[in-house]
Amino acid sequence: MSETHQTTARPIQAPRKVLVLGATSGIAEATCRIWAAQGASLFLIARNAEKLAAVAGDLRTRGASYVDTAVADLDNTDQHPQLLAHAVNSLTGMDIAYLAHGILGDQEEAEQDFNAAAQILYTNLMAPVSLLTWLANFCVQRHAGVLAVISSVAGDRGRKSNYLYGASKAGLSAFLAGLRNRVDREGVTVLTIKPGPTRTAMTAAMPKSEKFADVDSVAESIVSAIDKHKDVLYVPFQWQPIMFVVRSIPERIFKKLNL
Repeated sequence: MSETHQTTARPIQAPRKVLVLGATSGIAEATCRIWAAQGASLFLIARNAEKLAAVAGDLRTRGASYVDTAVADLDNTDQHPQLLAHAVNSLTGMDIAYLAHGILGDQEEAEQDFNAAAQILYTNLMAPVSLLTWLANFCVQRHAGVLAVISSVAGDRGRKSNYLYGASKAGLSAFLAGLRNRVDREGVTVLTIKPGPTRTAMTAAMPKSEKFADVDSVAESIVSAIDKHKDVLYVPFQWQPIMFVVRSIPERIFKKLNL
């Protein structure tokens, strides 16, 4: 009596559709390289046309199944609805929106010039709020999607060396926490990414930047956290206990520290 062996074919998973805002940032680019190798479809938005074209070309060679781009200044919030609708239409949907748009700014300049301070706050908080409001509503209508947003450990407590940047990221993290509370029940994941100092072009001129976290390792952690639908990611992981300690220092002591 002969036996008949049947094999059940595994369903082929469609490439993930990923919208990347601030696609030429060091962390975003490293993350996109991972997605490209997985065959993802990518729509990239950044303001530097030359850098954006180079990143897009690199991702195509790395295996991305689809890459489209748009050159835009994401500080222009009036442009957001049309820009985001175009990106989603190009991808024919969206599984992940990855927001890496932001600036460090110049703390010393911002201490003396309100316009410089306002620019940091606008780019790092107001522009993301505009983008995320549209994206969250899009995802809620479909009861699916991941909104992965780069905030910072700097937002956990203000320090004299970067309190304008820290304030913008603190506001962003608080917004994301409230947004998560609103949309989680609708099947939408909001991931707050809190990197410590990471070696990228943006941080290259900072003191001791050679000791900062490796950007490829940070990117791997981000992709893993998105896949696991996590809520908050400190990366590298040791920043979570470090910032717990920093937040616990009494103000009367903290204000005397040179941080």
